[in-house]
Amino acid sequence: MLGIKEIQEILPHRHPFLLVDCIEEVVPGVKATGYKCVTYNEPFFQGHFPQMPVMPGVLIIEALAQVGAVAILSVEENKDKIAFFGGINSAKFKKQVVPGDKLKLECELIKVKGPVGVGKATATVDGKIAAVAELTFMIG
Repeated sequence: MLGIKEIQEILPHRHPFLLVDCIEEVVPGVKATGYKCVTYNEPFFQGHFPQMPVMPGVLIIEALAQVGAVAILSVEENKDKIAFFGGINSAKFKKQVVPGDKLKLECELIKVKGPVGVGKATATVDGKIAAVAELTFMIG
């Protein structure tokens, strides 16, 4: 289990853009599973939407990418590097994510060649799929 301090040693993101609260499992270069505990105090809820707070889909995708980045940046040769977005494919949103949800974030690396890779990412709430996507990253 990685807490916020250990995550910050791997990822360059900081509040309010660090969207992962903990990492439950990491297999370097293979996969990672983490969580985002969604609260009403998130800055994005001030405008999305005040009358019906819903976590923006792009931020769910970003949270998934951060978990995937933990997996790839945990490889010894990638330490102290940054994983950049290279692409987002087949993104689908199936369930709204709202305050009080515990968002489970899973990313499995399905292809890595040099500094470029692809991850299969799934976000769930209570076992129900909230979002899925195929994420391409580049290590820089």
